[in-house]
Amino acid sequence: MLAGCAPQSSGSASGSASAASGSPAAATCAKGALPTLSSGTLTVGTDNPAYDPWFDNNKPSDGKGFESAVAYAVAQQLGYGTSKVTWTVAPFNSVVAPGQKKFDFDINEVSITDERKNAVDFSSGYYDVRQAVITLKDSKYAGATTVAALKGAKIGAQVGTTGLTVVQNVVKPSTQPAVFDSTDLASAALKNHQIDAIVVDLPTAFYITSAQVTDAKIVGQFPSGSATADGKPEQFGLVLAKGSALTSCVSQAVDALKADGTLDQLAKKWLPAADSAPVLK
Repeated sequence: MLAGCAPQSSGSASGSASAASGSPAAATCAKGALPTLSSGTLTVGTDNPAYDPWFDNNKPSDGKGFESAVAYAVAQQLGYGTSKVTWTVAPFNSVVAPGQKKFDFDINEVSITDERKNAVDFSSGYYDVRQAVITLKDSKYAGATTVAALKGAKIGAQVGTTGLTVVQNVVKPSTQPAVFDSTDLASAALKNHQIDAIVVDLPTAFYITSAQVTDAKIVGQFPSGSATADGKPEQFGLVLAKGSALTSCVSQAVDALKADGTLDQLAKKWLPAADSAPVLK
């Protein structure tokens, strides 16, 4: 299935290796023999902590959670079994910054954007995602059904995320957004009544309200395309160093998993359904 790595020709904004990254295709995608950082081993990066439901109990290497499972499925497509995959910690902000990387690819809910593609390569998108807003159950914003109803709220989000982009460009609150170094810090601020709401991706929102801030609720999710400049669905992609020789091979692996239904199966197993929260108007 991965005999060659000619650039893909999908018409989607981020569905092809060449469209997603702009990097040249590798000459070959010989299974288990790619030009990885460590010969014979695939090094995968993610942040610490690694949040549920993307990972399981902050243990990326156990194969549980959607992104852990996707990483191992991609590795298998590339010819690297479980024992040939190693994990390294890569903070979110460093992942999308220019420069050398200590991973072959990173998986950490990183949305594909044109701005980020100037600094790094992306694989084809492996998950379509929407951003959601969380408030405390007793908040005056808990019953909001429209984006406009949130304009008076003090809203927080993690630095560098598309959640923050949605706050700034879609909600446009009257109060300057609160920016945090991590989702954990944003959740703590919400719990301590320092802010009125936070914006995160929908699966993470379900985890926060079920496990971290149990007196909070998901008010709703933003319409598809709210976080993208062209209004197309926001997608998570695997991140590689700019110009990586692996980009085309990794994209072809993701495309194969999408085509055979593996990605959909893993999403159904590990993530809440996309229609499980109301859409803000």
